[in-house]
Amino acid sequence: MAAVLGSGSPGPSRLGFAVAVAVSVLLLSAAPARAQSTVERSEGWGDATTILALSAAGLQLVTPRIFYSDPEVTVGWKARWHLSVLAPSMTLVATGFLNEQVLKDAFEGFRPGCDDANQGLAGCESYGMLSTHSYIAGSALGQGLGIFLVDTIKWSDGRLNGGSLALNVGVPAVLGVVTSVGRVAGDYETGGQSWGSAGIGMAVGLGLGALYAAMQRPECGYGGDIICW
Repeated sequence: MAAVLGSGSPGPSRLGFAVAVAVSVLLLSAAPARAQSTVERSEGWGDATTILALSAAGLQLVTPRIFYSDPEVTVGWKARWHLSVLAPSMTLVATGFLNEQVLKDAFEGFRPGCDDANQGLAGCESYGMLSTHSYIAGSALGQGLGIFLVDTIKWSDGRLNGGSLALNVGVPAVLGVVTSVGRVAGDYETGGQSWGSAGIGMAVGLGLGALYAAMQRPECGYGGDIICW
């Protein structure tokens, strides 16, 4: 009877071995899943925010200086396109490039879902702070705001032009807000990283835009040219 019972029920050693095998199988099957797991981002928002940031920067290149002409020339509202606007615009783009290549690695602000363990893997190839997209969009808004304020206060004696307000401030503000929202919605940066980068960009752009507008007179000269070389 003892022999029959011994052969019909597993002993403690056999049961322990079976449990160990089962646990090992579970661990081995789970390990590859963790090693291969990557942080996924929204490609749609990634593409959209790239287009929005570039559009915000490009808008500053094609927006004319709108001002109320002084009595020395024909009085009234005028619009002049200046090639010299390339100076502040390209400076802001250059600082964005500097951020992408140098500053991000210095700040080491992890993107959502990234840490020391998975940094460098798919979805975590780069850091999130500063957000280049939000910085570029924010700097474009700051540049437009600086130019608008100087053209209104200094060159138009306080006269407000709705077209200048819309082109320099209104449209860039919409592009900037959607860009920052998109970076967060697409899980590319945290809210603090995205909005903080936009704020820094806006401050830098405001300073450069105001300095440029104060130094560069909006009127092309007495020839009445529309494009100022």
